[in-house]
Amino acid sequence: MTTAYRRPLLAGNWKMNLNRLDAVELVSSLMPSLAEGGCDVLLLPPFVHLFPLSRLLAGTSIQLGAQNVYFEPAGAFTGEVSAPMLQETCGAVLVGHSERRTIFGETDEVVARKLRALLSSGMSAVLAVGESGEIRDSGMSASHVLMQTDAALGGLDQEQLSRCVIAYEPIWAIGTGKSATQAEVGEMVTALRQHLVGSIGADAEARLRILYGGSVTPANAAGLFAIPGVDGALVGGASLDADGFTAIYHALCASTAQADGGQ
Repeated sequence: MTTAYRRPLLAGNWKMNLNRLDAVELVSSLMPSLAEGGCDVLLLPPFVHLFPLSRLLAGTSIQLGAQNVYFEPAGAFTGEVSAPMLQETCGAVLVGHSERRTIFGETDEVVARKLRALLSSGMSAVLAVGESGEIRDSGMSASHVLMQTDAALGGLDQEQLSRCVIAYEPIWAIGTGKSATQAEVGEMVTALRQHLVGSIGADAEARLRILYGGSVTPANAAGLFAIPGVDGALVGGASLDADGFTAIYHALCASTAQADGGQ
């Protein structure tokens, strides 16, 4: 599943959930379970939880990220949060999530500006791409996802690309309980990797991690992680349950160990 370049990553997107005490309790219960295993973990809580959780996770291997960012460093942008403001508490930000695109109207141009603002500040980015059910039914899934990817990553240099992760999240599978099949995920990841080899080069592609997101659960995690080219998952609802998220983490680590043992 992995290469020498790509360390598996499990990211948990909490969306707009949990109060401060619940957030601290969840992370406290996760810390012992995620201390070992050989896989990276990135938690994406709401903005208001970043500071207390950054203190709780200091000195651990669990990373913190934000769910959103604005592309300007400062100014009269009421309600927005910039990359320089986030640097104190986290090192990565999720950009391009389907909910930001569909509910808040973020275009490919806006997503690209946010991603570049993050990279310019020295932070890392998890770029979410994916198609709606209508686009899938039209047979344009691959071209749509590749277009989103090019719009965000086009023109980046090798160092900037090394701080990017792609999360393929079919919109029709997010929060619906209907995960994409292994064949559907495999086809898209293969298309992405082949395209990236042509656009950014084989060496850079070999270092770029691709995650799957969309109704990931303990029940389907092992099958998803067995798909060639998938380096982990972007988990939504299941990331709010300590036992469920831990089970997915162990499935990822087990798939990595199995792949390494077969090499």
